[in-house]
Amino acid sequence: MNSWNIKGMLAAAIVLPALSGAAWAGGSDDLGCSNATLKGDYAFSVLTIVAAAPVTPGVVIGLTTFDGKGGVTQIDFPGNGGTDLGLTAFRTGQTGSYTVNPNCTGFSTVNLGAGVGVTTNAFVISNGGRSVHAVIAAFTAPDGTPATPLQSRIDLWKVGSEQEQQQ
Repeated sequence: MNSWNIKGMLAAAIVLPALSGAAWAGGSDDLGCSNATLKGDYAFSVLTIVAAAPVTPGVVIGLTTFDGKGGVTQIDFPGNGGTDLGLTAFRTGQTGSYTVNPNCTGFSTVNLGAGVGVTTNAFVISNGGRSVHAVIAAFTAPDGTPATPLQSRIDLWKVGSEQEQQQ
């Protein structure tokens, strides 16, 4: 075999695995997700740590309903709500919108109600739309000012039986 054939095969042996690795590293641009991927009720929990002391970590639980078309409604209850906020029931009337990209990432914006503020969340959909992992990308206080920097983790799980989730 002449030397240029050997060099060509050697180059191909080095380059081809590298190209497939580069393709994997970037992920897929189209995983088949759309606004319709999120449809139905999702239970959620939030853990937030505010960067400014002496604020302590915050927790929230709730239920988000995605309409499959980009609209969202939500109810929630913050931890210590009974003592800190005088709440005796879930806060209701929270509405907003969401957008899902074909690569199963997206953003939602929810008005949390009078005196609470507006949150914008970045999210990633997993498990065929049965779970969503998110962080708070921005939070605006009721007076329109951005809130104190924070770190957050939000996890949502589809509500319903296994039979409903397989449909």
